[in-house]
Amino acid sequence: MMNDLLYVIPANTPKEEVSNMLKAHPEIKFVSIVGIDLAGNDTDEKIPVSIFLKDMDGFYSGSAVQTDGSSVVLTGIATLNNAKVDMPVDPSVKWIVDYNFEHYDEVTGKPVGTLRIPAFLIHDGKKVDSRSILAGTLEYVKTELLAAFKQNPHISGLDHINGNDVEDILFTSATELEFWVKTPLAEAEITEMSASQVMQEQYWQRTRGAVRTALEQAVLILDQYELGAEMGHKEVGGIKAHIDESGNLTHVCEQIEIDWKYADALQAADNELLVRTLVKEVFRENGLEVTFQAKPMIGLAGNGEHTHFCIMAKLKSGKIVNLFAPTEMKKDFMSAIGYGAIMGLLKNYEVINPFVSATNDSLNRLKPGFEAPVCIVTSLGHTPEVPSRNRTILAGLVRDVENPMATRFELRACNPFTNTYVTLAAVYSAILDGVKAAVTKTTDELLAELSKEAGAEGFYLEKDRAYRSEEDVFEDYTEEERNRLFGAPPATVWENMSAMELYPEKRAVLTAGGALREEIISAFVAGALTRWKTELISRIIPENLSIIRACKEVDSDFYTDQDVFNWTKVNELRCYLAKDAIEEKSLFTLISSALVEGDFATASGLQVEMYDKVQELKALYEVYKRNII
Repeated sequence: MMNDLLYVIPANTPKEEVSNMLKAHPEIKFVSIVGIDLAGNDTDEKIPVSIFLKDMDGFYSGSAVQTDGSSVVLTGIATLNNAKVDMPVDPSVKWIVDYNFEHYDEVTGKPVGTLRIPAFLIHDGKKVDSRSILAGTLEYVKTELLAAFKQNPHISGLDHINGNDVEDILFTSATELEFWVKTPLAEAEITEMSASQVMQEQYWQRTRGAVRTALEQAVLILDQYELGAEMGHKEVGGIKAHIDESGNLTHVCEQIEIDWKYADALQAADNELLVRTLVKEVFRENGLEVTFQAKPMIGLAGNGEHTHFCIMAKLKSGKIVNLFAPTEMKKDFMSAIGYGAIMGLLKNYEVINPFVSATNDSLNRLKPGFEAPVCIVTSLGHTPEVPSRNRTILAGLVRDVENPMATRFELRACNPFTNTYVTLAAVYSAILDGVKAAVTKTTDELLAELSKEAGAEGFYLEKDRAYRSEEDVFEDYTEEERNRLFGAPPATVWENMSAMELYPEKRAVLTAGGALREEIISAFVAGALTRWKTELISRIIPENLSIIRACKEVDSDFYTDQDVFNWTKVNELRCYLAKDAIEEKSLFTLISSALVEGDFATASGLQVEMYDKVQELKALYEVYKRNII
């Protein structure tokens, strides 16, 4: 029966065919118009199919469905006194049917389906949603690259093509999804899980029980939606589950990764959203909880979502060529286009990072020691014949000497809740900036530019920075050396968002195409800071307060002077963090006051101190408890 379901309506399907498909599948009862706001949230509603079929023209134009500014994150754009937002559908991408396998249609005996249709959000005649930002940016970059080929038909490293033969530009992307899965109410033992992680007891190990079933079902259903599932496996995090008296696995807590095939950049972002939904539902149906948080448990591996991107050219002959791959794969690492792409990304990353890491959770993941990048640096490999797989850098070159079409870059800082739409828009804008500087240079000149030492003059990259390393960035450099060579990473959301003001010339690179315009950037930053402030006051400080209250003095029949000393240190730190006095306020109170007063710079610095002090408290309390017998 499942094979009789309609899972996908292909891109650019004519209205009449869409109508016929829906009429042929009466189990599809609803339509949902999916707009993506600036926070990456997708809208969802249940519109009877009969209404959609009756007014398809209205749905295509946007007049049939509207929302308002209170329903979506468009900070400073859709205001209370000017809130109307139209939602025209996007026929240029595939539409999918979301089936509810817990609700069956009595007539057909099939699960009730909802046709989810990607859409744009239009306010005051302008597109203001994440999808339109990416779509508009890609159109601009395509136009500029086609013009660059006309002006420079012979580009170094692309001797196998003539720029005059380039007919179209194609943008391809893919993401990888990591997530933690556990049985409900299961409490993780951080110490045990950390030891398992260090000893690599979980990575690519065999899945069992409900996790195995859910993983297999998730991989299979991806193919039903024509996503081209490539792999599902256990990641580095997790511990062995327990078996109860009935033979069922309990206390499941492990990390999983699922990969699927690349697609056009806009479709790839839509696909990621779909996969998150499918994974969560499939695992829930198997009695398991899933979290896509970047750092759900401090001290353990977080969830990444490495984002791959490439640019292809379609020639007049119909042939597709990879513009990053050089003519001679064993002579050059990349073509001039490839060099320009990575240099543009690295040079402008300070203003890309706010889109990549816009939350407290995302920045918690980007700490040394967990295979998560903290430095603006790339790796190419020691020679073109031996591709690099350096996992300590921000963006790496992925290549197969025998397969030029596989050449691409992998941005390793993203997480499952990164807004992939605006991130890719920022990435491709920065790529264009670098390509424009590179198209008149030779691949040898570009390799020297990318490999230059800090302090050396360059024609494009900044003088006081280095941008390439084939070393282990965490082990082979001190923190001071990393910061000096590759730039100090932002520690808080406030620091990250401040880059938009600190680097106006880099911000101008993002706004050049018109889609990622000043209004959009300001709205994104304002929304991110509002969520940062609210989460600190209403969630993070209360959670840390619970940790402090749980650090209680332990009753024992036998104390030593060491126990008294340990508890004194613990209690002093508890008071410093959370206990107010008339003359001196606690760290928590100082943070809250600074946020309420709008002193975000002070609050940001205090947040860093709070994080360090809470971790210190946990360590001190563990030492204290360990000595109590």
